[in-house]
Amino acid sequence: MVPILLGGAAVYGLAVGALYLFQDQLIFPRGAAGDPVYRLPAHTERLVLRTEDEQRIVGYLIRAPGSGRGLVLGFTGNAWNAADCAVFLAQRLPDYDVAVFHYRGYPPSGGEPGEAALFADAELVHDTLVQGLAPERVHVVGFSLGSGVAAYLAGVRPVDGAVLVTPFDSIEALARQRYPLVPVRWLLRHPFRSDRHLAERDVPVAVLVARDDKVVPRRRSEALVRVLRRPVLYEVLPGTHSGIYDRPEIDRALRRALTAIERAQAPMETGDMVTLTFD
Repeated sequence: MVPILLGGAAVYGLAVGALYLFQDQLIFPRGAAGDPVYRLPAHTERLVLRTEDEQRIVGYLIRAPGSGRGLVLGFTGNAWNAADCAVFLAQRLPDYDVAVFHYRGYPPSGGEPGEAALFADAELVHDTLVQGLAPERVHVVGFSLGSGVAAYLAGVRPVDGAVLVTPFDSIEALARQRYPLVPVRWLLRHPFRSDRHLAERDVPVAVLVARDDKVVPRRRSEALVRVLRRPVLYEVLPGTHSGIYDRPEIDRALRRALTAIERAQAPMETGDMVTLTFD
């Protein structure tokens, strides 16, 4: 019996150690992003910013025809090329200037990805573009992992609203749900606590989730919605975590989300709070 127990403990220790050592590869699978699939519009501006620690991050700005309705800062999922995300957003939100950057460590951006680095870079992108473009409005749109970056930025900068697609309350909670026997709190280097970043922020937030999401279960998205101070839209879209982007429903949902945010710009009165129900 003792050898069996010792053997089980050894296997458990190896499994926990592997999760700790390889968590960066699991959270930031840089190789999965691949090369862009879609061609950027001819008028796309390629942007290069230098971080405080002398890393180079590369992104794209696609301007709307005419004056536009504001600036959308996009934050991709962890396996989505930033160029394709910029095209995706610009096609669906043609009235807005759209900017999306490759995360640290995702070529052609330099450095190594990490929660603190992605958060610092998001601040740099926001501050640089807001100063340079002086947009009428600034919205952040985050997809999957990018929802964690967008939630952080909405918590520390005066953005006009946030659209979070298949978001989580935290990667910490997501990991605890997926690995219930692992001491996640002590091992995780990148907790991405969107719930803490947004809980006290008076910013309109729209949330879009996938009905059949196996990557970010809906209970994790709903846990985030419950702490929001100003939720303006919660919509369940047909499809899977990645499959929703191939369906026309996402196009209409993104536009509805920004419309709901802009309608909520005035301070809420008692009775104006949106009531959300989860099926």
